[in-house]
Amino acid sequence: MPPQTITFPRVDRDASASSKSPIDRTVNDCSSVVNATPRDASRGTNLGGRMNNAPAHQRTVIFYLQPEFTMLAFCAAIEPLRSANLILGFDAYKWRLVSRTGEPVAASNGIELRVDTSIEDERKLMLGQHRPSFLFVCGGLNIERYHTKSLSAWLREEYNRGVKIGGLCTAAYSLGAAGLLNDKRCAIHWENLPGFQEAFPQVSVYSDLFEIDGNIYTCAGGTATLDMMLSIISDDFDDATVNRICEMVLTDRVRNPTDRQRLPLRARLGVQNPKVLTIIELMEANLSEPLSLVEIADHVGLSRRQIERLFRQEMGRSPARYYLEIRLDRARHLLIQSSMPVVEVAIACGFVSASHFSKCYREIYNKSPQQERADRKQLLVA
Repeated sequence: MPPQTITFPRVDRDASASSKSPIDRTVNDCSSVVNATPRDASRGTNLGGRMNNAPAHQRTVIFYLQPEFTMLAFCAAIEPLRSANLILGFDAYKWRLVSRTGEPVAASNGIELRVDTSIEDERKLMLGQHRPSFLFVCGGLNIERYHTKSLSAWLREEYNRGVKIGGLCTAAYSLGAAGLLNDKRCAIHWENLPGFQEAFPQVSVYSDLFEIDGNIYTCAGGTATLDMMLSIISDDFDDATVNRICEMVLTDRVRNPTDRQRLPLRARLGVQNPKVLTIIELMEANLSEPLSLVEIADHVGLSRRQIERLFRQEMGRSPARYYLEIRLDRARHLLIQSSMPVVEVAIACGFVSASHFSKCYREIYNKSPQQERADRKQLLVA
């Protein structure tokens, strides 16, 4: 199925401006990312009578779209800005969309968005009236594949000029590759956390909803993007504005940055026994250097026999088998989401040899680690 294209209404360019200058989008350009409701495109009022006098406190936000970016994270970033403009009564935020070459970009769901500028265009705008306050990289699937040296260089240039740099969903990878996360805290989607840790061992990455460290903003994507954007709007204006946005978008609160990304183990696994949950948490925290059953037993104050019996009752398998399965699950994520050699994946997941790793992997997934990676490459080409 060919990509679906969304066309945004654009504001007429100022007659005195260069025909190549981008025009920042505001609430007047589209009422939402997916469904554009026609509005008066003039700089006077919108159809509801709201005045558009540009205030002193106005920010320009850039969204750089990587191919296969996640639409949910992108919409959750741009919609709070639109809502803030409506509530405040002026265009407090303007935005524009950027791609590497200025060509349209398809999201991971196949919908294609037209952009305003390219990286080359943005370099020419660094010191002009269109200089951004924020630059968010919108990541998604296959972030490693689409990162380029030109993107790294541009991100560093913008950061060195005082622009706040952010990464949505998997885009912490792009910030890390640009060297912007050294000595910084960051967040990334939990599925990409293992691969990120292996690619950037020097970076402090957390499974939080979002992290703000100086001029670096990262979030795990999904609805966590909304929480981060509302935090930014709160800093720019006040909690009352954020509360009204929450009412508008039908959310009852802004979550804390350190709230968990995933469901609690109790809900995710359907397990109620607190001892079993504690043991599983221990296992998940020690995948690269697995604990022995004796060490686990000492930690939770149970005997080996008691742990064996509990796991048979609650999980339907032995603790050793369960531990092996979650280590292999992490290995599968690394094989799919990173370019790490198979032997390094094996070591990162606590296997003493590549041959033992391959044997266990084939037993669970009916294919070798090499075949898993080859199948993934074929899907990317297709």
